[in-house]
Amino acid sequence: MGAVQGAGVVVTGAGGGIGAALARRFAAEGARVVVNDLDADKAKAVADEIGGTAVPGDASAVVAEARNALGGTVDVYCANAGVGSGGTEAADEKVWALAWDVNVMAHVRAAHQLLPAWLERGSGRFVSTVSAAGLLTMIGAAPYSVTKHGAYAFAEWLSLTYRHRGLKVHAICPQGVRTDMLTATGRLGELVLAPTAIDPEDVAEALLKGIEEDRFLILPHPEAAEYYQARATDPERWLANMNRVQQKWEATP
Repeated sequence: MGAVQGAGVVVTGAGGGIGAALARRFAAEGARVVVNDLDADKAKAVADEIGGTAVPGDASAVVAEARNALGGTVDVYCANAGVGSGGTEAADEKVWALAWDVNVMAHVRAAHQLLPAWLERGSGRFVSTVSAAGLLTMIGAAPYSVTKHGAYAFAEWLSLTYRHRGLKVHAICPQGVRTDMLTATGRLGELVLAPTAIDPEDVAEALLKGIEEDRFLILPHPEAAEYYQARATDPERWLANMNRVQQKWEATP
């Protein structure tokens, strides 16, 4: 694939799950991949497997070191690291703050560091792993839902602001994906996400296809488009339907 072969790619949160699948797929397509994860051992394991470079640490501070590892140029940046913070409006403010920092502000900081060089040369690709929760919502997870809406909004803003200057932006919005994050949701995930869950490799495949077709919105679960349309055209009905899911969850032992 021309857009990927030989490109310098950074994937955050790539020690497992969707991030590892993205790193493996980019490497298979001939990209030079930097694998970032808070867990240094996991980052190294994936990097060693694909012939990439491990740059462990906070996703908010990876750009400079990753750029050096790639010989000075980042072509594709995958803002994939995220936290699946559950809870309601009563969740501790530290939970809210972490969700904002990882799910939104890490993207903002990366873009702030990457855009000057990208806009100067007229090319660059920013990939945001959002979640269908950023288009719709997720019951039982206010911090996650709200911040994923923020991540989607930021990706959308980047695209409409800079696309005429060569910036390509892709927002990946899967529903359930068979990862540790899904497992951690417990019975909520079993009720809402598990029945249609896909593998991380399916998400990577959807992204590569979206890059090839130059699409902003990447929907590994095509049915999410119908839900998104229903939410926009008849919000009262959509909210009533989601509330029924909420009540079913509350009634689940």
